Amino acid sequence: MMNKDRYYIPSSCSLAGVISQKGELISGEVIVCMIAKMNQRSNGLGGGFAGYGIYPAHKDEYTFHLMYENEDSRENCEEFLEINTIISEREVIPTKPVEEIKDRPLLYRYFIELKPELKRRYYELSEDDIVMLLVMEINSNITGAFVFSSGKNMGIFKGVGYPEDIAGFYRLNEYKAYLWTAHGRFPTNTPGWWGGAHPFGLLDWALVHNGEISSYGANKRYLEEFSYRLTLQTDSEAVLYLLDLLVRKHKLSFETAAIALAPPLWNEIDRMSKEEIKKITAIRTVYGSALINGPSALIISWKEGMMGLNDRIKLRPLVTAKKNDRFYISSEECAIREVERNLEYVNHVPAGKPAIFKVR
Repeated sequence: MMNKDRYYIPSSCSLAGVISQKGELISGEVIVCMIAKMNQRSNGLGGGFAGYGIYPAHKDEYTFHLMYENEDSRENCEEFLEINTIISEREVIPTKPVEEIKDRPLLYRYFIELKPELKRRYYELSEDDIVMLLVMEINSNITGAFVFSSGKNMGIFKGVGYPEDIAGFYRLNEYKAYLWTAHGRFPTNTPGWWGGAHPFGLLDWALVHNGEISSYGANKRYLEEFSYRLTLQTDSEAVLYLLDLLVRKHKLSFETAAIALAPPLWNEIDRMSKEEIKKITAIRTVYGSALINGPSALIISWKEGMMGLNDRIKLRPLVTAKKNDRFYISSEECAIREVERNLEYVNHVPAGKPAIFKVR
């Protein structure tokens, strides 16, 4: 392994993702090898992974991964869950001792369904909207409890440490998924802590991000108008919720959502056709508060695929590649070639243009 004390890039994060378009399962060792190759981009204050298809026995239930500060917070949160949900199974998330991983919280997972009376009470809301409200309530009002994963047949595993050590701690080699994403480092402008590590999750969404969003204040105020509660004080959480709002709630395509998040500059728009100008101007007018400013590269994943997106000037690197039915995305090409040497193609994601890969 690379000497962590010798190689260090303090201004960078590492991103990685891999998807099988056929939905074939991929060992967690693949994504760990990819992210570990970019160890010099990490700093030991944050690492994490998201995997899809890892809970086939509970594929129709929501899976909550929770961090607790102590037993009191666990008891309070479980009382809240028992009032609102049917818990089919609860257990400690399996881990193993890793010397580098210290000061860990209590880590539990719950496979749940919403109680019929809760769905009747919120009859005007979808199940996903109700689950979102439960997550926001726990994270905002139950002291010492934090939901860091809440989707179906997927899970997020994260904490304070280098990503390869976090993977060892969570025994990621024992999981298989058709889609993996990973991150090394920690959220911008907040201290390194277990809940603040990437990926950030809500429902089936998971987001890993390299960069710094200067529009956080405007984005946060906009999201609060739609009942989102931003409790982590980090720009990456805001971007995740913006995707949920634009795609899940407002039913925009990913291509249109990408225009809202990273629209072309006005001097580029001036050179477009009248129809293109009309479309993009409308998106910028309606979703002006969803624009994200600042250097940024992100990978957003959901149960059907993943999308890579750069800022409008491409101030952070993002590379894609393909081999057979597998698509890869990463901060550096070397991470992809660490797991697959004979690639069919390698592309750099253009500024402001989404790279989208879906399960067939």
